[in-house]
Amino acid sequence: FAPQGTTFDNALKWWSSLASDLDAHYDDEVDLDGDAIVPMVTWGINPGQAIGINERFPKVEDCPALDQSTVQEAYQFNGFTPGALVKELPIQVAFIGSCTNGRLSDLKEAAKVAKGRKVASGVRAIVVPGSQAVAKAAEKEGLPEIFRQAGFDWRQAGCSMCLAMNPDKLNGNEICASSSNRNFKGRQGSPTGRTLLMSPAMVAAAAIHGRLVDVREWI
Repeated sequence: FAPQGTTFDNALKWWSSLASDLDAHYDDEVDLDGDAIVPMVTWGINPGQAIGINERFPKVEDCPALDQSTVQEAYQFNGFTPGALVKELPIQVAFIGSCTNGRLSDLKEAAKVAKGRKVASGVRAIVVPGSQAVAKAAEKEGLPEIFRQAGFDWRQAGCSMCLAMNPDKLNGNEICASSSNRNFKGRQGSPTGRTLLMSPAMVAAAAIHGRLVDVREWI
């Protein structure tokens, strides 16, 4: 915790200033190649049921024994086919936003994908900034217009479809590519709606193509 009496802004500065000593020793060091990390998407009914965009839906028998009942429940709910490719799965709704992925940096990455392109026919696409401050910053950079020209609906800051607030809900068994943080049954307003979590850029790419794609191929 930051020192007592610290303001929120100063607390952020305090935390960002924390760093290990230059002569610090570590038990282990791990180097990650960010370019090699495959975009992930969820396919089931909890955030842990996730795989790479170029993989296939897992087969029940290939999953750990403790997870197999949940995997079976997920397939009974979403109707997906074990062993089928995740890529190319069609969507009907695209949602970019939430407190998790509604930052200015998130919106800018999604706008890069959307700029000069159009949302696929039959896809309902929504962009919701994570706060009023983010909304103002995005407006200064012209992001709302980029999204609108591409066919996205730019909304006021709020929770929106992350938890089915106001009219922003799934209808029936629609499949939604969502940058929110939960994909539980009924989370987005329909007891049969299906939520696939992914990054804002991945959502934007899915909205443009009307199906799941690897955003790295379209940036």
